[in-house]
Amino acid sequence: MRAAQRRRSLAALVAALAVGALLTGCSNDDLAKQYTSGEDKNYIAGSGVTELKPAQRGKPVDFSGTTQDGATFSSKAARGKVLVVNFWYAGCPPCRAEASDLSSFATRYEDKGVEFIGVNTRDSAATTKAFDSEFAVSYPSILDADGGAVQLAFSGSMRPNATPTTFVIDRRGRIAARIAGDIAAQPSTLSTLIDSTLAEDD
Repeated sequence: MRAAQRRRSLAALVAALAVGALLTGCSNDDLAKQYTSGEDKNYIAGSGVTELKPAQRGKPVDFSGTTQDGATFSSKAARGKVLVVNFWYAGCPPCRAEASDLSSFATRYEDKGVEFIGVNTRDSAATTKAFDSEFAVSYPSILDADGGAVQLAFSGSMRPNATPTTFVIDRRGRIAARIAGDIAAQPSTLSTLIDSTLAEDD
């Protein structure tokens, strides 16, 4: 009887240590911090940048969808340009914070071979249009709430793990960089990533 109790106590101790190790290992992850603090925001307050050299990039990311105006956007049609893809939704505070910066960049790079497209992960066309009007967003967004086809297209190693996430896609349609979190805290980072991708040999 005592041996059985000791075995149960030992098993409980091992399980507790395993959970502690798991939480420790995740302690530097923003979403893990939000989870352990009891928050459920589904967006990242901080930000992290991942940049890939051309030789490190995978296959082109192909996606398409209907925008808030009923038009069809296809990533294949943007080949030959640098494409900036921003995942967002209207109720996300960091998305609201970065909207004006993204719109300014879209205008600045419009004649330099750069195209911007948003991917709204939750909202209807009406909500998306209201957001665009409020924050003077000049580029369209794909409505991806039903089915999440665009999110699925980015489900490889460089997925949009939280909202907002912004990708810089090179002229061949490959992911060149990802910014997890809003760009408002570091707007120069996005311009640097766009400029470096534009400067690459096709």
